[in-house]
Parts: sequence; structure tokens; C-alpha cells
Amino acid sequence: MADYISLFNTQSRQLEAFIPEKEGHVGIYSCGPTVYHYQHLGNMRAVVFADTLRRMFISCGYEVRHVINITDVGHNVDDGDTGEDKMEKGARREGKTVWEIAAMYTNAYFKDLQMLNVPLEDYIFPRATDNIKEQIALIEALEIKGYTYKISDGIYFDTSKFKAYGDFARLDIEGLKSGARVEENKEKRNITDFALWKFSPSAERNQTLTSDEQQVQIPQRQMEWGSKWGVGFPGWHIECSAMSMKYLGTHFDVHTGGIEHIPVHHTNEIAQSECATGMPYANYWMHNNHLLDTTGKMSKSNGEFLTLTTLRHEGYDPLAYRYFLLTAHYRKELSFSYEALDAASVAYHRLVDYAIHHKSSHGHVLSKYMHTAHAALTNDLATPEVIATIWKLMKDEDVTEVDRYTTLIAISAMLGLALDTVTEQAVEIPENVRELLEERAQARASKEFALSDNLRKEIETHGFHVKDTSEGQEVKKV
Repeated sequence: MADYISLFNTQSRQLEAFIPEKEGHVGIYSCGPTVYHYQHLGNMRAVVFADTLRRMFISCGYEVRHVINITDVGHNVDDGDTGEDKMEKGARREGKTVWEIAAMYTNAYFKDLQMLNVPLEDYIFPRATDNIKEQIALIEALEIKGYTYKISDGIYFDTSKFKAYGDFARLDIEGLKSGARVEENKEKRNITDFALWKFSPSAERNQTLTSDEQQVQIPQRQMEWGSKWGVGFPGWHIECSAMSMKYLGTHFDVHTGGIEHIPVHHTNEIAQSECATGMPYANYWMHNNHLLDTTGKMSKSNGEFLTLTTLRHEGYDPLAYRYFLLTAHYRKELSFSYEALDAASVAYHRLVDYAIHHKSSHGHVLSKYMHTAHAALTNDLATPEVIATIWKLMKDEDVTEVDRYTTLIAISAMLGLALDTVTEQAVEIPENVRELLEERAQARASKEFALSDNLRKEIETHGFHVKDTSEGQEVKKV
């Protein structure tokens, strides 16, 4: 197989040959979920992209250490330092504690990953609240080097002291100053400065409980910790720097995320990390583009949003959604519609049906197709080309069925489509569909073929496909 890997590096804005920090090993950090709500379908695009990247490296023989953080504190609703903490907002919405919200939505996220064939055991999932001391230590290191200052609501990073600030995202600093942020904190030295540690507002700490022995202060904010600067909580950006360094080292291979992270979150990560360590942070930055719905970028701020569970309730296999995502390159915008998902679902289930009915352990992987697919995947994860290669394989009349199956399984494994584990499921047929099937069987027995065809079409409107076999009608859920 080809060992040359080409990746598009957001930092250089060009394709680059991948050279690992340590021969044969790859360290990847992927920005994970803020667990204040269910993850929408757009969030899942970042997951599938990151997992496909991991699979590509494994297919090239690398040992991969992949970290996905769980943000359970510090992420404000505007992705900056104003507005309320998303976790506190989620707790009020659900009538639960912040800790209960974090546990509930972290578990929901893990279930989503399992539905998409993302193996949890192959990842490290550190939580921000489990790594507070590491975040405090990193802020202290920045303080010692003179990159921080204190104002009334917290400890901030002084971006003017990092000369390369904004280069990563090519930020228009002057444009920001002209009034892009209406409610900007006037105490900040620079509009781009960001919070490293936020103080718990004094208004939230005015409840007391008096006993015979002591007076205990009870904070209204549910997540806060003591520090040398005062009681508070970490800013959103500091967690990723602290946890990536803890699990991958101060300088590692690849950092991934959605393109929405580029201008604020990742720009700030780079600034605080490189100032703290005095060395480059990540070698390669990779970002997936947006998933669009009919109103634009899919996000929770839109109110109602689609989840994997929604798709399952509507009869879609989550792996058909994974297939749908892979039909577009990760750097391209992708528009979601049920029509597009239907087309992807039909294609995916054709592969599923083939895998079920042609399972074999006696075939050979055809190097012609495997090499083509692998070359596409190592060329900046060109997954549409990999899928095109699969369909060329499926249509090749010169290939034996056992070799076709074996090669299909090998290629699909690089995409995480789980075709090696599919099994034929018993179909639950509703009573109204059973009645239509009986009526159609009678029509065929009476050679009323026009009526039979009409009944077939009616059955399909209920989500079932009928195939006539020598043993009678074979029914499958569409």
C-alpha cells in the first residue's frame, strides 16, 4: 500500500505530506461536544470525519492515540466570554443539576458514536471537570511568563503579547474593533483577549447556612473551584490546551474540529499553548465543513434540530447516515435533505444486502481496487472516490463473488461502514401491510397482474419492498 499521506493543513492552507512526530505513531486531538444538549446531525459530521481520519492512519500501519474532549464546563452561549455557561443553561432547561445534565448528555453522545460504528474503546475521552488542576497549572505558567492580567470578572490572556495572534484565521482585528461585538467587555485591554479563568459572580455567592459550629457559604453556581485568583471556573479554550498536552504531549501531530472553531477557539488554543510552551502546538490542523439544512448551518440555536435518534425513529439506519456523509469530501459543504438521505440509504442497503447474501471467508482482496481506494483515502480523505471505487468493484463482471465480497469488506472497513457485521433482521410487518400482502398474493394467484402491481406500489408507500420468489413474496423494509 501507498505510505505517502497528503493532508490539507488549515494553518498553511495547502496540502502537505504527513510526517509524524514519532515514527509509526500518530497523536490526534479532536474537539468534542459540549454536553448541555443532544448532538445534532452537523455535530456528527465532525465525528465521522475524525473517525475516518483515524481509520486511514490505521490502514497505513500507524499506531493511533486519539483524544476527544468532553466539555462539561466553561463554554458560554456565544462561544466567547459573554453570555451564560451552556451547562448552567441546560440544567435550568431540564430542571436537573449541572452534573446530571453532563452525565445524561455524555451518555447520549456515546450512544450516538456507537450507532455510527465509532469504537469507544479506541479513543480517550477526558472531561474538562476531571482536569481542573491541569488547566489551573497552565494558566499559572502563562501568568509567570507575563501573558495574563486580571479584571473584575476573571483572568484574561493578553493577545497583544502574542505577535502571531490572528494569523491562523487571518482575523480582521481592526474590523472587530469597529464594533463587531456590541457587548464587548470594556475592561479588556484588547477586543481579542479571552478569559482563562472566570470568577463566580458575587451575586451568585450570597446564600449562607448558619449552624451552631460554623457559617457555610453556598454558591448558586453549581460548578466552581478554588484557585489562587479566587473561586471560579475555567474558560472554554484553556481545557483543550491542557488536556491535549496531558494526553499527547506539548507538541503533537493532528488537531481536528469544525470550521466554526477556526476564528475563535482554535486561534485562542494556539496562542495560549505556544506562549506557555514556547514551541509549536499541533503540526496539522484539519477542519470539516458545515452540514447545511434548508435554513443554513445546522445548529442548536435554531431551536428544533435533527439528531441520530430522530433518524432512527423515522426508519433510517445511522450507518446509512454515515454513508451519506462520506459521499461528500469533508472540506466541502454538504446539504442535508431527506431526499438525499433516501438515496444514500438505498445505496448503503444495496451493499448491506450483498454482504448478507455473499458472506465468505475464501476470497482474496483484489489489489487493483484496494490500492485505488487506499490511494484516494490517503489523499486528504477523498471518501467520495473511495465510494466510487466500491461501486466499480460491484459492477465488475470479471470479479468472482467471493473476491468481490472480501474486497468490499476490506474497503468498507476503512470507511467504518460495518459491512462485515451485518445480519439479516426479521422484519416486523404491520397488520395493514399484512392485509395488502394477502390481497396481492390472491391477485397473483388469480393472474390479476395489474392489481398486483398496484398493490405493490401501495405497499411501498408504507415503507416496504416486495420481491416475488419461488417461495412466495419476500418483504423488506425500505
